[in-house]
Amino acid sequence: MTRISHKARLNRLFRNGGCLDVAVDHGVCNEPSFLVGLENMDMVIDRLVDAGPDAIQLAYGQADLLQNRPGRDKPALVMRIDMGNPYNATRHRVMWSQLQNRDEPLIGALEMDAACVVVNLFMLPDEPELFRQCVENISRVRADCHRYGMPLMIEPLVMLPNDVRGGYQVDGDAEKIVTLVRLASEMGADIIKADPTGNPEDFHRVIEAARCPVLVRGGGKEDLRAVLTKSAALIAQGANGMVYGRNIYQHDNPKAVVSALMAIIHQGASGDEAWDIYNRG
Repeated sequence: MTRISHKARLNRLFRNGGCLDVAVDHGVCNEPSFLVGLENMDMVIDRLVDAGPDAIQLAYGQADLLQNRPGRDKPALVMRIDMGNPYNATRHRVMWSQLQNRDEPLIGALEMDAACVVVNLFMLPDEPELFRQCVENISRVRADCHRYGMPLMIEPLVMLPNDVRGGYQVDGDAEKIVTLVRLASEMGADIIKADPTGNPEDFHRVIEAARCPVLVRGGGKEDLRAVLTKSAALIAQGANGMVYGRNIYQHDNPKAVVSALMAIIHQGASGDEAWDIYNRG
């Protein structure tokens, strides 16, 4: 089987080795709280395109809102091609994850000219079947990604028990995160979207395990100054960028937040410098 190079698509994502990917694919999670700020997706995409991140992450059903816009300088499309039910506050009797198109999982991404696809690798307490389904999903798409030159972003997620905080929140344990990131690397990830370690100073271990570009997952909305400080610390540890959603789209001034994060990723700004950039926005 001939492999098509994925270099051209990766170049659309990474400028100077960095990438800010704004995730607004939360509708596939079937969680009402995730949709606050995403009610009018046409307006959301307008605001994000104007803000100018490197990429916007969408599922197939909303990707046209980005790709129908004219011009070659708009953000690249990262497409979510799986879905599951681990994010709800109440634990489900059966946990599951599956590809949105089982027969041809990449067809929508190819149709929409995505620069990358993303698939989850859930590690939830006492849910081995969910983990197996994620491994099966990744195994299913890996060969197609090689065939069509489509970069594969794997999202390894180590989560706390649902009864600790609800909605299976990030664990943050460096040992668990590094181990699952290593598994994603072993499965052939081209990009890894990883949880931040509880102590950002440990994140270099994630970078070492990945052996490919690493973008940090944002998770829930937090105090913005704390987000910027943590983001700068993670970049200093070797991260290539961020995949942030609620910390951008649920903010009153997404463009200013994007400007601050882009300065951290592409210009090496400190958390304090990024905070000043945000306030000027």
